[in-house]
Amino acid sequence: MSSFSHSKSRVKPSLFLAALFSAFLLSTQIAWAQQDTADAEVEAWVTATLCAADNRSVDLSGPVSFTYTAADGNNPRHLTAEQAGLTTSDLSNLELAWAVAFPQTSGLRAAPVIIGSTVFYSATDAGRVFALDTNSGCAKWVYESGTRLRSSMAYGEIDGQGILVFSDMPGMIHTINAETGEVMWVASGQASGNQGMLTGTPVIHEDRIIVPVSGSGVITGGNPNYECCENHGAVTALNVRTGEKIWEYHTMPAADYTGMVSSTGVKQRGPSGAPIWTTPTIDAERSQIYVTTGENTSHPTTNTSDAIIALDLETGEEKWVFQALENDMWNFACSAGGPNCIILEDTNSVDYDFGGPAILVDAGDRDLLIAGQKSGDIWALDPDTGALVWNQRIGEGTALGGNHWGIATDSERAFMTINDPGGMSSMGLPENTIRPGLYSYFVGTGEPSWFYEVQPKCNDERDDRLRRCEALYGFSATPLSVDGAVITGALDGRLFVFNSDSGELLFEYDTVQDYETVNGVEGYGGSIDSHSIAAGSGMVFIGSGYGQFSQVSGNVLLAFKPAD
Repeated sequence: MSSFSHSKSRVKPSLFLAALFSAFLLSTQIAWAQQDTADAEVEAWVTATLCAADNRSVDLSGPVSFTYTAADGNNPRHLTAEQAGLTTSDLSNLELAWAVAFPQTSGLRAAPVIIGSTVFYSATDAGRVFALDTNSGCAKWVYESGTRLRSSMAYGEIDGQGILVFSDMPGMIHTINAETGEVMWVASGQASGNQGMLTGTPVIHEDRIIVPVSGSGVITGGNPNYECCENHGAVTALNVRTGEKIWEYHTMPAADYTGMVSSTGVKQRGPSGAPIWTTPTIDAERSQIYVTTGENTSHPTTNTSDAIIALDLETGEEKWVFQALENDMWNFACSAGGPNCIILEDTNSVDYDFGGPAILVDAGDRDLLIAGQKSGDIWALDPDTGALVWNQRIGEGTALGGNHWGIATDSERAFMTINDPGGMSSMGLPENTIRPGLYSYFVGTGEPSWFYEVQPKCNDERDDRLRRCEALYGFSATPLSVDGAVITGALDGRLFVFNSDSGELLFEYDTVQDYETVNGVEGYGGSIDSHSIAAGSGMVFIGSGYGQFSQVSGNVLLAFKPAD
């Protein structure tokens, strides 16, 4: 395995992707429709989730075991045994402690915050945040946002008060009291003149909240009557006490009409895209923020797409840009040859986002900034300059990964999950380049360590529950490193634990089953995807179910503990 550079390629429209993203849109519309349930019915299941009246206190004095972003603003996805309350041997012998289910839910996407005996969890489809008791799964309090939620949660302390921060679907930032669940303030996280979804987790740093904005036009570009495209990625910094905006950064200038016209006569706009789907990384020593971006969604393409970007922490000023792939212009029209997918001579049109954050790693004699990409690449950069230090690649990459949602690191290795769903060969990729699994690299040199190529596990019982079992079995969710083990989850619902040093499989569990839940809601597992793997306070928490992208729906948060 060696370093390499990308060659420009043009990918033909794929009926597979057309069906895939049509299903994504349909599942999203269904989820929105399901939100409109009768108030009495909603009240009933929420009430059934609550703890007894004398067991609803939240103690924030306990250890903060897990947040998606560490206290220093980094995103290593690694916990020591002390932080997690779990050792490697514990993780080889887990048993299910409890399950809680959420109605009107097709998938679970958010990482929790775990403090002492409380796991704070965002049930995004249900539009609620729960403070769940780690021992029993009952809820100490419930916060109702009034809309679908989107991101994982950040935790911090302001003026001695613990707070939780997260975003919703329309782009608002919610800040709530972690002890009581009461709202403190709600304010827009959007950048001026640019409306887009908020997907990545906001980061709390000292007196401000750093918000990633994933506006792009990638979905609306599929509408043949839309003047594609208008929105783009951004970062905003808000005052942590008030929500007032401090500064904002845009990945490109505002879009304007370019003079291009689609094949159906619709005027085109640009530049657009370079969304920031991911969680920012804070480097306080260098006073920098690192963000990763996705593709452009219209012409002209920019140098900020499919890139890692360093910003000044105080002002938001751009300091350097590393672009992994030039001229990647893609929107939903490209999945079926729609008129808003205009392919020029140098257009790649492969949708090779960075779907996970960059991680700042101490490699011994130097710091490195490491990130995985949907192309199947893992990149290591100099955080001072953005210069490339090393690079490795697995397979040819796909629009759903490659590395879809990010990597994890410990002090020695970087762990990169590869999704590569079957059927992507219809894009012209040779079948022998599809290599779903888990791959590890020594962080200092980029040399490969061990790998595990996952295989489908299909039989009559699993086939009845799994959509496209033979194709959807790769590792897409962000992995988690705990002590000397690494935890991953598959699109077919299997949970895996590996030894970090050797790659030995320590534990496997099939989450695609029915569950008796603590709140009486009918529970069933599905695909494990996005940010659904967490650990802390001596337990492992898995969100099972992810119905987007034609994957397998589910609605359960599962809590595992070491078996006696």
